[in-house]
Amino acid sequence: MTPEEIGAALGFGEVSVSAGGTFARACVDVPADRWVDAATVARDELGLGFFDWLGGVDEGDAGFAVVTHLWSPAGRYGLLLRTVVARETPVLPTLTGVFPGAEWPERETAEMFGLAFTGHPNPIKLLLPDEFEGHPLRKDFVLAARVAKAWPGAKEPGESEPGRRRNRAPGVPDPNDWGPEAGTLPPERPARRPRKEG
Repeated sequence: MTPEEIGAALGFGEVSVSAGGTFARACVDVPADRWVDAATVARDELGLGFFDWLGGVDEGDAGFAVVTHLWSPAGRYGLLLRTVVARETPVLPTLTGVFPGAEWPERETAEMFGLAFTGHPNPIKLLLPDEFEGHPLRKDFVLAARVAKAWPGAKEPGESEPGRRRNRAPGVPDPNDWGPEAGTLPPERPARRPRKEG
């Protein structure tokens, strides 16, 4: 079955091919309110009875994309089913009624991105301890370990450049604003401007 035939059978959104040749995958975008319907049609009418995986992507202001890969063992073709939920209300119905194997991937996605899967039979944390706060795969999550202990910046153990200005990694706040030493450090030096040639 070609990607175009899969998209036409589902009747939702645009179809795009994410890879070429033998391993081509149809990628179908569906509205969040038709998420379960699309998975049901894929299973019952397209023969995509194998639930492979489900995951999320933080798309910034656009919200959170949720993607699942379904596979037909008999026909040897697959489908990426994708939807986007709003950042303000990251809620999506569960696929566990269609694919029971979606239970753990949905728990992991909920935990890592802060999504809620309505109707999920066991919506408890899967990987992180109960006392953990936040959602570590969101782009706005603070990398606390980098604030508590600075990256040494050495090429090899014991090999560092004295006096070299250390840059913060993306996502790491100023240690004077956040962390155990907040308010006790001198302000950071501003970055140098490049020299003008000429």
